[in-house]
Amino acid sequence: MPIKNLSKIQKKLSKKRGKLNALHEDSRNAKVLRRAATREDRIARVATSAMIARQSLLDRVSHFQECLEESSEPLVIKDEAIPDLIHEWIHRSDNEIKELQEERRKGRPPSKREENLQQRILSEEKEYRSGFWMPDVTQEDVCRQLKQWNGEWSSLSSLKFIRFAEGSVKQASTFPPKGLS
Repeated sequence: MPIKNLSKIQKKLSKKRGKLNALHEDSRNAKVLRRAATREDRIARVATSAMIARQSLLDRVSHFQECLEESSEPLVIKDEAIPDLIHEWIHRSDNEIKELQEERRKGRPPSKREENLQQRILSEEKEYRSGFWMPDVTQEDVCRQLKQWNGEWSSLSSLKFIRFAEGSVKQASTFPPKGLS
């Protein structure tokens, strides 16, 4: 099995050749090094994009964690209160949008930031109509686990999630969210 880790390849070649600066541009060793470097770069890009994609879901779960900590009621949140929490999450950036609109001169197009915020609100409202993915805060054991959650992606797998649609329709969901599951 070939060695694909860049540091391992560099170490192996430096033991074999002494200096890595003295490699010929088109030599086999130079090609192996380039291949390993591009692989390391590709892995880093994929990991970064996965972290960015997960961040919005982590922020969403942390919002519900904060709502549980703020509520003076017992651990469980009633079904009637969930739409208010979802509405609060969806419209969390309304103040920033208003500020951006006030800063903009009359007749000017909206800024990129303003467009992105409005687009996010539209997509989250659409998701709410079809089923908003969230932790099942109606169950006591899930609420207890959510209060103790450490903010890590991997520790979310122990929680139960639901899709909560308009009209108080609850449907069991999976972690991580896939489509409308």
